[in-house]
Amino acid sequence: MQGAKRKVVQALLYELVGALFVSPVIAFAFDESMVYSGTLALLLSLVALSWNMLFNSLFEYWEARQARRTRTLGRRLLHSLGFEGGLALMLVPLMAWWLDISWLQALVADLGLLLFFFFYAFAFQWAFDLLFGVPTSAMEVCQG
Repeated sequence: MQGAKRKVVQALLYELVGALFVSPVIAFAFDESMVYSGTLALLLSLVALSWNMLFNSLFEYWEARQARRTRTLGRRLLHSLGFEGGLALMLVPLMAWWLDISWLQALVADLGLLLFFFFYAFAFQWAFDLLFGVPTSAMEVCQG
């Protein structure tokens, strides 16, 4: 699977599975209903989905221009760090507003989410590549 179809399927699956994990945790941590925490998880997922599509497009654009295009451990770590770091810049203000908490409290809450999603992103993308193959940007080009 390649191109736009790959990006859409990857992003939707990533966010769906992630939201299933996050909603009950938010409900428990902030003593909120599943509807309230589920709505927040949906908002967080919509922001993350948009960022996912943009970030993965930019990452694959960069990756396709590298001399070595193999998805090494280092490249996978770079991908996870870049994605999660950019996402934190968007989610902390949203969480502070929605939960009516300070930015510091939102940052601490987001750090918990970041820790989970750092490992989740790494594992999910690796599993996705195993199931659907790597994108052409990560395929070695034969020089002949």
